[in-house]
Amino acid sequence: MKRLLFMIGLLLIACVVCAPLLAQHNDEAVPFSKAPYRIGERLTYHVSFSSFIDAAHVELQVVGRGTYFNRDSLLLRAHVETTGIVNAALYSINNDYTTYIDPETGLPFRSQQTLREGGRTADTSSEYNAPLGTSAIPARLRTGEFPGTYDMLSTFYRLRALPLAEGATYRFQMQGEDEMYQLELKVTGHQLIKTNVGSFSTIVTQVRAPNNGDANSYHARIYFSDDERHVPVLLTAQHKSGEIRAELASSDLRGVQPVQASGVASPTPSPVPSRQIIVPPQGRNPVQSRRPPPASSDASNNAQTVTRPQPTNLPFKVGEQLNYNVYLGSATQPVGTASFLVRPRAKYFNHDGMLYAVRVQTVPAAQRIFFVNDQINSYVDPVTLLPFRSELNLVEGTNRVSQIFTLDQDHGLAASSTGQRLEIPVGTHDFVSVAYALRSFNLDPPKRNAVSILVHNRPRTLFITSLRRETITLGSTQVRAIQISLTTDDPVPDKYQLRLWVSDDSRRLPLRITGVSPLGPVRADLAIIPLTEQ
Repeated sequence: MKRLLFMIGLLLIACVVCAPLLAQHNDEAVPFSKAPYRIGERLTYHVSFSSFIDAAHVELQVVGRGTYFNRDSLLLRAHVETTGIVNAALYSINNDYTTYIDPETGLPFRSQQTLREGGRTADTSSEYNAPLGTSAIPARLRTGEFPGTYDMLSTFYRLRALPLAEGATYRFQMQGEDEMYQLELKVTGHQLIKTNVGSFSTIVTQVRAPNNGDANSYHARIYFSDDERHVPVLLTAQHKSGEIRAELASSDLRGVQPVQASGVASPTPSPVPSRQIIVPPQGRNPVQSRRPPPASSDASNNAQTVTRPQPTNLPFKVGEQLNYNVYLGSATQPVGTASFLVRPRAKYFNHDGMLYAVRVQTVPAAQRIFFVNDQINSYVDPVTLLPFRSELNLVEGTNRVSQIFTLDQDHGLAASSTGQRLEIPVGTHDFVSVAYALRSFNLDPPKRNAVSILVHNRPRTLFITSLRRETITLGSTQVRAIQISLTTDDPVPDKYQLRLWVSDDSRRLPLRITGVSPLGPVRADLAIIPLTEQ
């Protein structure tokens, strides 16, 4: 597992575990472009692995130019961090890399790493490419001779500085954590690649290790933008457990003031401006700082209760709890209860979000007939109200279901904890999140809304049709309501005859829901209305 996660980092920083590096071509020094070394450039990548849509993220930055260790140099930095289930259950990585390079050649002369892996922390540093007389690189290279050694981070930029000529092959040497790699980068063609940042005409390259069968088995490919900057837009590798993909999530070219250091003698450079939150286009969640304010950990839901502004202009408030009594047929005594709770905005599973928690149980008297004890958690984006994680723990009679779905709303993908990978429409809800989202819809009759909803391991279209305004009785209270039908795009769209009544006010409180179950007609009535009119 450590090697697998190491590969994820290398896929971005060293262009895959098989990491490639500096070049030789036709016995001549390879041309060196300074275009990729633009001070202030910050690239962010989203990494997926097999069925894990959210496996890691990587950030790379050209920090500045100054005098470090008595040498004129450029300062490069990178951060690699596993996220989601990979971080929580498989292997935790939270690494920082700093490399000092020669601005005229791209060759590194010093690198520093802080590796936080599996609960252990290690700080290391390395020296590279000691000068030979008055020049660090011979004027002309002989066949089979490599022009210096690169570390992972400097490799990423030196590859971009290559001409990437059609059909060319560039040979590299790189020092990994515990192994020296000698590899080839071959230009194989062009391809249009679509990402959340935009569509790119790319130069397609393949990474090979002629004398390393293990590295070759990953069939690594890098897709560089077809311009002078040669930004790696997409990187892929094939692992026996599934594909690794690193896709450009944001590209920040806003100028950052160069770090002007002079006479630095210690391993620690001058302070670097703190990382900004970058908001990628098309509504993608921003990448948050890796060092949030102190937070208390909630082991029950992996939440960090960081102080964050709560969403505004919603028809419900954080802390709202709605309790329902469930009835069968014409019975006057409830057979079960259901509760819906909105928990505070916090960082859940490395995502900024809110949590909807739902509990459904049969009452003790009814448990002899049919036992139900369901817990459902829906973690949603606080702005879009779309779920990024759904947890189902269902106990109904002798049937037990425990399943987790991770939803990638940007790419239209969902992955289950059982290994199933689904294509879903962008904007897909689960059946808890949709109950809250529809409260913000226009529900004035005869308005009809449609949303995608994930049910029984596949997406369906849910039609929300406002039928009429009417007054219903809850207990001894009469409440003005809007009746809504809930149908699907199944062959029998109204199979369960689902009807929902919401309050005819700004809150759109779900007051009653009725339907047909295997045990007969079922009805859930709101028992407590804890909020006053907004």
